[in-house]
Amino acid sequence: MFDALSAHLGGLQGPLTALLQVLLIDLVLAGDNAVAVGLAAGGLDPKQRRKVILYGLGAAVVLRITFALITTWLLGVIGLLLAGGFLLLWVCWKMWRELREQGRQESAEGAAALDGAEVPVRQPKTFKAAFLQVLIADVSMSLDNVLAVAGAAREHPAILIFGLLLSIALMGLAANAIAKILHKHRWIGFVGLAIVLYVALHMIWQGHRSVVMDLHETAAYNAAAPAPLDIKPDEIAQHQKRR
Repeated sequence: MFDALSAHLGGLQGPLTALLQVLLIDLVLAGDNAVAVGLAAGGLDPKQRRKVILYGLGAAVVLRITFALITTWLLGVIGLLLAGGFLLLWVCWKMWRELREQGRQESAEGAAALDGAEVPVRQPKTFKAAFLQVLIADVSMSLDNVLAVAGAAREHPAILIFGLLLSIALMGLAANAIAKILHKHRWIGFVGLAIVLYVALHMIWQGHRSVVMDLHETAAYNAAAPAPLDIKPDEIAQHQKRR
């Protein structure tokens, strides 16, 4: 996802290149993370919504600082990005079930109102359920963010720290606004869900290719996969550079 951006910035050198790459990564991933948090918090009342977003930001700070401190170790763990993608995919499934259930409840309430029948009581989303989804999304997306930013700013610790703080600030600014919109317009939730699903699938795609390269099975993979899916030398070079 970010290799093309890195290639376009290849003419620049040193800290400036790292800073520009980090800014681009943060603008993309912070938006995705904000959508995930907004989706998880969208079914809560305003007071609990603000609370779960605040707790989610706190968790994101702790996770990203922790991941940043062990970046070298994380970059050496085979299959970590792949596992994070599947974890985020589980969050997507939970969110989709909730959106579908909300739709059914709204349809039932509308039908009951037209018939003059008793309106069924909707079971509200609990703070615990929302925070669990935010926490799992934070783990997956913080992992993706730290690995991406670390790859761009590995030799510039100050820029790495700046990038992580910026991503959290951007996420905090956007998450509450997104949650309010999703609370009023449920259909927008499916758009947000599609964005989070894309991130999960992209992590799985990149993760499985990283596993192949880490296990030195690229030749066997290319022999079995259709030609358009081959792992090219430039992708291998980018992967080795991040390591």
